[in-house]
Amino acid sequence: MGKTRTKSRSNSKDVLRSTKTPLVKSSVNSKSQKSTEDLLQEAATHLDHSQPEQALALVQEALKRLESDAAAYRDVDVLLQNAAQEKATFPSALVLGGDISLAMGDVDEARAQYEMAVKIDPNGALVSAEPYLQLAQICEEGGQKSIYYFDKAIEVMRNEIEVLDEQMEMEGTKEIVDGRRARVADALCGMAEVYMTDLSWEPDAEQRCEQLVTEAVALCPDMLSAGVLQTLASVRISQKRVDEAKRALARSVSLWKDVPEGIDDPARPDFATRVALARLLMEVEQEEDALTVVQGLVKEDDQSVEALYLGGWCHVLLSQKADNSAETRSVQSEQARERLGNCLKLYRKIAYEDEPLRQHAEELVQQLNKDLNLDEEADGWETEEEQDDQDDNADIEADDVDHARDQEKDVEMTPDRLQD
Repeated sequence: MGKTRTKSRSNSKDVLRSTKTPLVKSSVNSKSQKSTEDLLQEAATHLDHSQPEQALALVQEALKRLESDAAAYRDVDVLLQNAAQEKATFPSALVLGGDISLAMGDVDEARAQYEMAVKIDPNGALVSAEPYLQLAQICEEGGQKSIYYFDKAIEVMRNEIEVLDEQMEMEGTKEIVDGRRARVADALCGMAEVYMTDLSWEPDAEQRCEQLVTEAVALCPDMLSAGVLQTLASVRISQKRVDEAKRALARSVSLWKDVPEGIDDPARPDFATRVALARLLMEVEQEEDALTVVQGLVKEDDQSVEALYLGGWCHVLLSQKADNSAETRSVQSEQARERLGNCLKLYRKIAYEDEPLRQHAEELVQQLNKDLNLDEEADGWETEEEQDDQDDNADIEADDVDHARDQEKDVEMTPDRLQD
């Protein structure tokens, strides 16, 4: 049997010296080895996949790097040169940071980042109109301040359209211009919404609404978004022009109703816009269409108190139709009672805050119980007042128990008791 060969020490040393891979783990975070551009791209990808928590650390690292570069921090000329070379810029990173903060529910931080971005880049040369549009929605003052931000956003986008119009011969430019015009229309309708809410008391509010929605529709009549059409419908409802409102709502729904569930399509409005759509459909007495919208909302988020509430309310309105049979009325009322009951249970479970919604839901359920000759105790939920009474009684009982225990202790500590 031959001898077993052993590795020579000299060979081992050669291997160690020749390797280019460190044999000791580096303490430097691998994230910091990435370029700033890669950090921002990765953060944006996480945000697109609804992972803002993972995106946050990446954008914070990128902002830290960009802020440390004094030359590229606020000098617009330097920033534009960097952008032309496809380098990351501080304002663009701020906007992404604002988007991430907003997705995480930190509105104050998002607002601060958007405000800093537009302060550095007021003309939107780097960040376009996005931060202005966001600020119009989340500014604390609302009202005229929102109008100011919408105006600035529209100014930026119109400047972009003017530049792009001179390059129409380039492939793809027309699509970009059409997209910008559609966004201007959305912003104009956003302003109209402000005049219908925060500034409704102004003497020219109705006139301004009409001007804004008319301009929005004329700007891109063939590319109107569902949101624009809903705003148009809302204005027409306020003007008692219900038939026109119905046509606008029908067109709004037609833009996305055939998009399969679970498919991410920009044609489908966001959750809040569809909630508003359901309310508008109910307002023009199109409850069945509203119920279809609400059912989609509940499938998407069964923890939405407002969606459950609107579903129950839809069934109440459907039960009250004059041509209903007694059986249909009863079925609709039962469905309404079930959905509103679930709404109120969820309301209390998650400590939702919308007092008018709660009160209306309770009133509807109480009336449904009377109509159906049902005992309210069968609902499995209590009104706010009943729950408060229960809480008070529980507190009183707890106090009585504590008092009784204290008395027992006093008895145990008396001299007679000690002598026994």
